[in-house]
Amino acid sequence: MNYYFIYGPKMSDVVTTYTHLTGKPELPPLWTLGYHQCKWSYFPESKVKEVTDRFRALQIPCDAIYLDIDYMEGFRCFTWSKEYFPDPKRMVAELAKDGFKTVVIIDPGIKIDSEYSVYKEALEKDYFCKRADGPYMKGKVWPGECNFPDYTNPDVREWWAGLFKELVSEIGVKGVWNDMNEPAVMEVPTKTFPLDVRHNYDGNNCSHRKAHNVYGTQMARATYEGVKRFAYPKRPFIITRSAYSGAQRYTSSWTGDNVASWEHLWIANIQMQRMSISGMGFTGSDIGGFAEQPSAELYARWIQLGVFHPFCRTHSSGHHGEQEPWSFGEEVIDITRKFVNLRYELLPYLYTMFWQYINDGVPMLKPLVYYDQEDLQTHYRTDEFLFGNQILVCPILEPNAQGRRMYLPAGNWYNFWTNELVKGKKELWVATDFDQIPIFIKEGAIIPKYPVQQYVGQIENPELTLDVYYKLGKEKSYVYEDAHDGYDYNKGRYSYKTFSLNGKENELIITQHKEGTFETQYQTIKLNIKGLPFEIKGIEIDNEEIVIDKNALQLSDGFVIEKDFTELHFIGV
Repeated sequence: MNYYFIYGPKMSDVVTTYTHLTGKPELPPLWTLGYHQCKWSYFPESKVKEVTDRFRALQIPCDAIYLDIDYMEGFRCFTWSKEYFPDPKRMVAELAKDGFKTVVIIDPGIKIDSEYSVYKEALEKDYFCKRADGPYMKGKVWPGECNFPDYTNPDVREWWAGLFKELVSEIGVKGVWNDMNEPAVMEVPTKTFPLDVRHNYDGNNCSHRKAHNVYGTQMARATYEGVKRFAYPKRPFIITRSAYSGAQRYTSSWTGDNVASWEHLWIANIQMQRMSISGMGFTGSDIGGFAEQPSAELYARWIQLGVFHPFCRTHSSGHHGEQEPWSFGEEVIDITRKFVNLRYELLPYLYTMFWQYINDGVPMLKPLVYYDQEDLQTHYRTDEFLFGNQILVCPILEPNAQGRRMYLPAGNWYNFWTNELVKGKKELWVATDFDQIPIFIKEGAIIPKYPVQQYVGQIENPELTLDVYYKLGKEKSYVYEDAHDGYDYNKGRYSYKTFSLNGKENELIITQHKEGTFETQYQTIKLNIKGLPFEIKGIEIDNEEIVIDKNALQLSDGFVIEKDFTELHFIGV
């Protein structure tokens, strides 16, 4: 074992240092932060279309549809079932036209089949893992008896990356999902490789005892390198089930096969906070539970939590019934739409969180103890968490709840639903309806929003709205924007705005500072000001008083201003 000791003294220092040490990802394309729909398994093509059409008909935003193992010919990786998907290129193009990005599963088990080109090539090049006494490691997975590429070998990774050419550059798949890469093996007591399996380990030969934890990471890395090569100039998207520290450089992840139970909803909430402070920020759980069937109430509560996780995907085994949002009746359709709409509105906020994560090593989800470790109360709280820097979320984790007790950390917080200002550092009861969970916004926050779109890219240049929460005092907020895909942001073509709010008894001053050379296409931004304690008698923009309609002074419909202002000054009576 190698031990690393990282001195803080603050938890935030330890987390940031650890994230710098183990590495940070590239910025994902914005669409990956939308809502994803998955099941084991959507097939044939007509079923895929039926699901995607229903999302559009019900106006529930969705950006990605997933194909599980049944899209392949006999579960052979890099093949397509001629029966279920006779023309995958046409189907993927049609889905893309409707705003859906197609993500396909690829597992490590390669079927032992002398007619199968991937197997033949790996065999010729001697790329499979071997047992200590010489023969190839053989194990049963979905296709039957399989051999397994040794992804700890750089030559194997290079070969594996090349296999994605057809999937990505010819058929048009936008993301790849690596599963079963612990590696999972069926019908053996350990469910994985025997410990005597040998690995190249980048030229430092070793047994599986040493390589087990990094096997999944190296598979995801090889997949990432392939998808990146063939998706260029767009950014790649990879998701993995198994990974080791540092895998965040290549891949997002999810928490594996959970169960549709209230306990697993509670676990998902804690897992995501812990993954976030462990550097593996782009993570989510299977919304609704993978195994078994959730009740309508459990599914709704899981959606309400899942939209506040960096990776947001419903996934189920489908063996106990349907698990699309419309499977649970009208009320759940409305709740799903309401919360997924909120996620899409918050995309610029979420994208900004991601930018701060990859640049500054700041976790996207912050447990209360991370937010304020001096407050002993936060040491025992795991339900509530900060989504980004300024939104406090507290999921409802038990049935028949009409609200819940929760802890508000230090500071003053606006109830998101009522705009009531509540003093923090105390426990309180928050009443909510079935279509709500407790959400609070930190006073002084400026929350960026886009209009709701059914998928990222539907609105070509979404305009920015800023929800401004008045505070007596100062607060800084940030907004990151770029082209939403591609690598121009590495050349400085991004826009990173700092908004400084300074609230006084009868004044509100907002200043804006911008870094980067990216020019957003919209010309104006709209401000919604909440909690203003005074009536406005005048407004100055960059020290020039503007003429305003006296009837519109309370700004009930928002205040529209040119986007490049430097200082905005509201003056009270």
